[in-house]
This record gives sequence, C-alpha cells and structure tokens, in this order.
Amino acid sequence: MQRDANLIDGQAAVMSRLDTISYNPETGLFTWSVARPGCRLGAEAGSVNSDGYRVVKVGKRPVLAHRLAWLISFGAWPNGPIDHINGNRQDNRLSNLRVVDHATNMQNKRQAMSNNKSCGLLGVTWNKQHKRWQSKLMANKKAHHIGYFDCPEAAHAAYVSAKRQLQLGCTI
Repeated sequence: MQRDANLIDGQAAVMSRLDTISYNPETGLFTWSVARPGCRLGAEAGSVNSDGYRVVKVGKRPVLAHRLAWLISFGAWPNGPIDHINGNRQDNRLSNLRVVDHATNMQNKRQAMSNNKSCGLLGVTWNKQHKRWQSKLMANKKAHHIGYFDCPEAAHAAYVSAKRQLQLGCTI
C-alpha cells in the first residue's frame, strides 16, 4: 500500500511540474519550455545516464525519459517495464515504446552479460568439454540447447535465429 501511495505522490509531483518541459512524440525529444538557470528555453532536456537511458529532472525528481513520455502521453505511469522496440535506449518516440512484462523485456537484450568474457556475443559461450562454441537460450522457462559451432559468429547467428522463433516478444 505504501508503495502505491508513493507512486501516486510521485506522479502528482511530476505532473504538477510538466509545464517546464515539452515532449514531441514524433521525435521523442524533450525540450525545456521554461528558461531557468542552467536550462535554456528550447534546449534538449536531461542527460544520458551510465546505462544509456535519457533522464530528465522534473522539479527535483530524476525521471527516465521513456517513462516520462508514457506519463505525458497517457496521463499515468506505465503498468510495467517499457521496452524500446528498436533497442535504442535513447529513441523515445512514442511509436518505439511499449509496455511489456519483465520476461519479454529481458528477451530483447542485445548485448552479452558483462560476465560473459569468452567472446562477448549474446547467447554464445565456450564449452571446454567439447572445445567448441556453444549456443543456448531460455524460452518459456525452459533451457534450449541450440548446438556447438566452430566459430562464435556461427553460434551467435544460430542463437538469433532460434530466439526469433522461440521468444514471441523478441525484436532483435
């Protein structure tokens, strides 16, 4: 209950300050509609955080731009994670945003986990036992072994092909 109250308070606080910014749903850009110290009228609002997402300060609250775009467009916070359909975290055009569940959002990862030091390609690891590149993925809570390959690029290509078939929300 407390979390819901905080979300409502946060939404109200942000909504009350929306007169300071403008959002263009066709371009996905946020600009300042009021000049104030450090913010030129018409200049692009916000900055890019270390994860590659644009963050806009509304009042004193930092808000992820894609969530702010949803709030401005529909009058309420999204009821789940927002997915950038084309994978570009800074493309906040309304046509590029969709609300998805967590599992679908995770299906659209385009980079290997930082702990995958073997080759850096998504879905590919080195298998010491077979001395070949292995491709595998998770879909519908099941592990799917795709195969072993001589080169990481072939393993990755097979991974992407299987991913498109097995994961319905996949956009890569």
